[in-house]
Amino acid sequence: MTAITSRTEESEHGCPLQPARTCRNQSETERIAEALAEIAEPGDCYLLSGPIGAGKSVFARSFIQARLRQFGLYEEVPSPTYTLVQIYQAGPVQIWHSDLFRLNSPAEVTELALQDAFPHAISLVEWPDRLGGLAPRDAVRIAFEHIDAAPGGRLLRFKHSSGRIGDCLRHA
Repeated sequence: MTAITSRTEESEHGCPLQPARTCRNQSETERIAEALAEIAEPGDCYLLSGPIGAGKSVFARSFIQARLRQFGLYEEVPSPTYTLVQIYQAGPVQIWHSDLFRLNSPAEVTELALQDAFPHAISLVEWPDRLGGLAPRDAVRIAFEHIDAAPGGRLLRFKHSSGRIGDCLRHA
């Protein structure tokens, strides 16, 4: 079971920081991703930040596979490190999964047309710092951190302004 810390402060975007979630293993990270996938709506954007190996791709893969299962679908979900963007069709909604690690500037992001997907698709963006000012203001920001004391453990810090997301996280 994941633990919830009680830290509350404001993010750089003025929305309250939600309680951090401690995941003792990969399965707990996957459960949070699956819970968020169940309530995801077109236009939702999840910005996944953290060091290499912190769980961003695990989260995205679990999220996408859970969303596809809602429509009786299954697909392998590779990391888009080299393709930069992978697009999945989950019923009537597209899911755009992007890994911007190899990009150097927001101008390169514009070439990928991510900003065109943000209003109508569900977007999962790894290395969102590469977006610069293109990041949606109402995006759900999730920072992933390693926990040294627990092999495979992660700390997930959430920043969002959505009551729907907050309710989901409280019950996940």
